[in-house]
Amino acid sequence: MKFNGTDNYVATEDLTVAVNAAVTLERPLLVKGEPGTGKTELAKQVAQGLGLKMVEWNIKSTTKAHQGLYEYDAVSRLRDSQLGEERVHDVRNYIKKGKLWQAFDSDEKLVLLIDEIDKADIEFPNDLLQELDKMEFHVYETGETIRAKQRPIIIITSNNEKELPDAFLRRCFFHYIKFPDAETMKQIVDVHFPGLKPQLLTTALTQFYEIRETPGLKKKPSTSEVLDWLKLLLAEDLDPKDLVRNGADALPKLHGALLKNEQDVHLFEQLAFMARRQR
Repeated sequence: MKFNGTDNYVATEDLTVAVNAAVTLERPLLVKGEPGTGKTELAKQVAQGLGLKMVEWNIKSTTKAHQGLYEYDAVSRLRDSQLGEERVHDVRNYIKKGKLWQAFDSDEKLVLLIDEIDKADIEFPNDLLQELDKMEFHVYETGETIRAKQRPIIIITSNNEKELPDAFLRRCFFHYIKFPDAETMKQIVDVHFPGLKPQLLTTALTQFYEIRETPGLKKKPSTSEVLDWLKLLLAEDLDPKDLVRNGADALPKLHGALLKNEQDVHLFEQLAFMARRQR
């Protein structure tokens, strides 16, 4: 079972090595990188590339580890007991399976995505250590132990908003997705916009990387944002000369796709103003 990328996802050699190493070691693959570099999409493409189903667990700031196992609805059971409902006698009627339980319960191997684990509190990763290690957990209300029928391929993403515990990191295979260089970016663009005029692509990407390297930028535009920008350029039927800016530091065309806060917009406006004064 080897992952080599897909027609819709450009996977670099080091990324495919990391995925296959995690599969071989049967350890979770922890993927970090800038937002918008394709971490979540990686899990979807691994599932597609290997012909597997995927279970996706999106983590929020309020998510607790036990929700991935199961949730017991004691309130509904109490209400049903007051109403004399027959179903109240079987506690299983009030247990909702979490994403880990769903993955463990599958008869077929699948991909389990735990997306943006760093959004949860610091104890969240540690609370999952045993379950991810042993591939089993105990349901206290029923007294049963749930064991994985097939060990899932686990991909965990993080935007580096919080440091993850050392004990958790030791159990993972780690990979950092570097921001694509210009050549790799051209391959990514070609997947999404095949046949894009080379001169327009070269001009747009040159301008894109210049923007990313601007000193003082609060949020650098990502891969997903340059794809949105190129989509707009094509929709407006712009050509390379339309991308020429008034001064080296003027705002780019349709800059709302690339610059996502007022501080960065103001920075480019200031740079443009300074460039005009020096003429």
